[in-house]
Amino acid sequence: MRRLFALMLFLLAIFGSIYWFFVLRASTEHVQPYDGDKAVIVYEGQRADASYLLEAEQILLPFDFIKEKIDPAIFWDEPTKSVIVTTKDKVLRMESGEVVAHLNKQPVNLQVPVKEVGGTRYVPLDPLEKLYPFAFERKADTGVLTVEQEGYEIGQAKVVSDEEKQPVRVGASHRTPIVAELSAGELVDVLGQQEGYYRVLTASGIAGFLPEKSLEMASKRKVTLQHATSSEGQAAWKPNGEKVNMVWEHVVNKNPNVAQIGALPGVNVVSPTWFELKDAEGTLLNRADPAYVKWAHKRGYQVWGLVTNGFNPDWTQAVLGSYDKRDKLIAQLIHYAHLYDLDGINIDFENVYYEDKERLVQFVRELTPYLHQQGLTVSIDVTIKSNAKTWSMFFDRKALAQVVDYMAVMTYDEHWAASPKAGSVASLPWVEAGLQGVLEEVPNEKLLLGVPFYTRLWTEAKQADGTIKVSSKALSMPRAQEWVQERKLTPVLDEASGQQYVEYRDPKDGNVYKMWLEDVSSMKKRIELVKKYDLAGVASWRRGFEEPEIWPAIEEGLKSAITAQ
Repeated sequence: MRRLFALMLFLLAIFGSIYWFFVLRASTEHVQPYDGDKAVIVYEGQRADASYLLEAEQILLPFDFIKEKIDPAIFWDEPTKSVIVTTKDKVLRMESGEVVAHLNKQPVNLQVPVKEVGGTRYVPLDPLEKLYPFAFERKADTGVLTVEQEGYEIGQAKVVSDEEKQPVRVGASHRTPIVAELSAGELVDVLGQQEGYYRVLTASGIAGFLPEKSLEMASKRKVTLQHATSSEGQAAWKPNGEKVNMVWEHVVNKNPNVAQIGALPGVNVVSPTWFELKDAEGTLLNRADPAYVKWAHKRGYQVWGLVTNGFNPDWTQAVLGSYDKRDKLIAQLIHYAHLYDLDGINIDFENVYYEDKERLVQFVRELTPYLHQQGLTVSIDVTIKSNAKTWSMFFDRKALAQVVDYMAVMTYDEHWAASPKAGSVASLPWVEAGLQGVLEEVPNEKLLLGVPFYTRLWTEAKQADGTIKVSSKALSMPRAQEWVQERKLTPVLDEASGQQYVEYRDPKDGNVYKMWLEDVSSMKKRIELVKKYDLAGVASWRRGFEEPEIWPAIEEGLKSAITAQ
């Protein structure tokens, strides 16, 4: 019995020793933070996949890290091997291998250039710190670079352990190695909890785990920058207590005789089609007229010169694909805006290849800061969403809306000139559905509803083989009314389109003519959508196609939309 008891005690002692050694005994092993990596990036408490470079005491960040965590809009221009950063009012260009960058076209000296190492592009941090609302701090003792966005908030705790040095471990267990040691009173960021431990980040940027009992929760830490990173620029122009009421002025060869332009009650912006891409080098055709600007300003109108790509996808691709060509185009617009005393630029790029979607956004990002610097308003024209690549899908409406002041959605040409089927230019249900789609990506306060001042007269002609050939021609509002009156027709309301409709069969040739009319009644319904969705206003295509009664209808409708807010 005694022998059995002694054996049991012996076994218990051995088991206890094993249990203490393998379970209760705390590890005293020390390991290097981050496996000895001295170029670690910690982004808001989390280690980044990539590391930074240190050259001549200058930090270079991986391009992909910047794009993922700091600035999704940072752009790599392959033809010129340049990194391009755009903000509300700044454009920074850094060419690979060059120690002179350009900020808003002014030279800026760099200590180190943009470079590529092992297939990874690196960008010098120094000029970026002035542009981004982020705090960058390299910890002297560990080399860790912490990156935190302004406003980032994290809870902190104070070490309250009785031990002389409280070990920070690599895992949530006392058996894991020690990665750092802290004294009582030191503060750590608390990133989370796990099995009786807090996951923490030390003041030296080391991530690890501390027992819950060794910490006392303190106040929160919030990142507040002490320097201005980037000016937000001036606020977008807004008509005083009104909605935007813009009308496009179609200029083909020569400008209109302003003496012949009647009253345009309610209008506060005119946008003449003055600037057009004329080649693949970025050269602009200029039709601007100083007399028109003086006339408009005298009437109290803003003048937003329209720039178009000439609807040539090949020229557009050549220009958008090169920083130097984009820059040439931008320089001309800046010059013309100053020369003609313009108040804004309206961008109308259509028929663009789908693969140029990102490049179009980049062009607008590079153009807008310079125009804002001159106090100009920037707007762009887009279509509603559809699966047509060169008509609709090339617009990144969400990205563009983040840059421009206004976006005009061209809610017309539901049935276009060569449509195989006769129909409305813009039926009301189609317009509203298209508008709702755009509003999924564009803030209502930036959106202008594009409305048509024209309709299409459709001809359905029976062919010898029994098929019907459909053709159309565009008519202004007055011309459409004349056509109806000449044939003594009485329009009827087409419930499906929400418009007045006429149909006529020619007794001579048997052709059937159809027309969905644009008039005061349809315009009032369109302006009701501005009111319903609280849009920024309206943009009309085009002056000269309207009947005089249209202007009071738009003006009254927009005033009603203001009072309804």
